[in-house]
Amino acid sequence: MFAIPSPQDCKVALIAGGSSGERDISLASGQGAKKALEQAGYQVTLLDHANADDLRALLGGGFDVAFLCTHGRGGEDGALQGFLETIGLPYIGSGVAASAVAMHKGKAKLFYESAGVPTPDSLTISKGQGFDLDDVIAQVGAHCAVKAITEGSTLGLYIVDGRDALAQALVDVFDYDDQALVERFVAGRELTVAVVGTGEAARALPIIEIIPKNDFYDFESKYAPGGSQHICPAALDEALAERIRALAVRAHNALGCAGVSRTDFILEEDGSAWVLETNTLPGMTETSLLPDAARAAGIEFPDLCVQLVEDALKRAAGRA
Repeated sequence: MFAIPSPQDCKVALIAGGSSGERDISLASGQGAKKALEQAGYQVTLLDHANADDLRALLGGGFDVAFLCTHGRGGEDGALQGFLETIGLPYIGSGVAASAVAMHKGKAKLFYESAGVPTPDSLTISKGQGFDLDDVIAQVGAHCAVKAITEGSTLGLYIVDGRDALAQALVDVFDYDDQALVERFVAGRELTVAVVGTGEAARALPIIEIIPKNDFYDFESKYAPGGSQHICPAALDEALAERIRALAVRAHNALGCAGVSRTDFILEEDGSAWVLETNTLPGMTETSLLPDAARAAGIEFPDLCVQLVEDALKRAAGRA
């Protein structure tokens, strides 16, 4: 029978950094997680997957598990996960397929729709592809969101209102990605729900309402101290809160997520809740949402890290 090693007997490769536009945030997450893992008693080595020597260290370092604080391309999209699968090193979070699908906002919507998860109408436009601006407006409206399809941390995100602004956004967005998601704008309260666990064991943590100091939850609001206010648990009727938590778990499972995810919602005044996207490796900085939600559920950050490591080791043992 498989026995999970105690934290004191478990060597953790904490991977952060990379070469995406979210490198600095990833490194900050890594520092936050390193402190929590060490408080839990783990032996932690911090490695940067943009460094070839650090990748080679994963092969011969005798690590028991990889703790991923990787954000953006190359770290959250299945590429790193595939490498870890190849070398046989268990890792926290979702596998190759779920990571790749969740990272691609357009593909994720197909999985949401098939699982009955409400998500705003959208269309995908590729760089160099001809399109009719009137057709785009007819499908999603002139007040819409234009998003780089595989970026995170609101990089390459434009909230536009009007034909001219939309046309410009569809030029600017291709500085970030080769595809853009154009999505109907939904006004309302911004909520996010973290889910921990895998399959039938997946459970939602308390809902957080995000009140950004800017017009929407942009890069500064996410990461600058005081950039936004987090209310957890969000002030919601319990029946509505339960419905939103259930949708977060459904989104998590629809994408095949494992270990942890965080799904972002917009809640309209009439109670309609719309899923925008799911993050398979939520941030772990001091201003990040996952640690906030865990604390509201009575789970301190070191204990959450233990849960994530144990989930990864159990899944790896099950595959073996």
